[in-house]
Amino acid sequence: MFKIREVASLLKGTDLIQPLHRHDFYFILALRKGKGLHEIDFSPYKITDNCVFILRPGQVHRLELRAGSTGYLVEFNAEFLHPINRDSADRLRKAGYKNFCKVAEQNFNKLDNCLKYMFHEFTGRSEGHLAIIKANIDIFLLELNREKAHPEPSTKIGSYTQERFEEFLDFLEQHIASRKEVAHYTQLMNLSSYQLNEICKTAVGKTPSRLINERIILEAKRHLLATSNQVKEIADQLGYEDVSYFIRFFRKHTGHSPEVFRTSLM
Repeated sequence: MFKIREVASLLKGTDLIQPLHRHDFYFILALRKGKGLHEIDFSPYKITDNCVFILRPGQVHRLELRAGSTGYLVEFNAEFLHPINRDSADRLRKAGYKNFCKVAEQNFNKLDNCLKYMFHEFTGRSEGHLAIIKANIDIFLLELNREKAHPEPSTKIGSYTQERFEEFLDFLEQHIASRKEVAHYTQLMNLSSYQLNEICKTAVGKTPSRLINERIILEAKRHLLATSNQVKEIADQLGYEDVSYFIRFFRKHTGHSPEVFRTSLM
């Protein structure tokens, strides 16, 4: 699945307001001009000119995009892109770890050119257009990751630490429903518990256990607010056979029961 649309055509001169929902595909919103608010996994971002949002499959978001905004909306699933080498897969994975990126105008031009080329090929559908689109997605991700690779000096960490931390996050996304012990991830990553702890503390100042718990709560919130599933169903999906234990765990980390949390934010 692949789709690219011009934002101006999508808006048709009116505001776009989407309630909280989730996708099972990648979602890229690149705005040359933009105003509004984009909430991703319960974190709000002010929409500005020359900005890019990228969502991974499974993330939830709420979008308020004002009339007059311009740019492109791109949607594709993993099966469409299916990176053929590790470098391409890493580019897609890294791009998705930071949902929002404010881009300097001259650098946004490079991203915009890729998007224009994709849109031209998608609408023209000439021979080989899918191969050209895939190549331009790869170039787009390269340029976007360059923008994301310049943290403030106070937050700059080594490339090894960053790569291993992102690897840990990737494993969390894959296994959180079935594995909630730090030991499982140290085994997958061939690290000691001390090494993984140091990587996480250096990267974000949190322990692996805390990140695991935060990931469980995030997944629970996604299910509670973006689906109509009952609490017992959500507990099952997150690997909890005992729904009462899941409710206690959720209340401990949020201060609310799952049902109260759901009704308070709906």
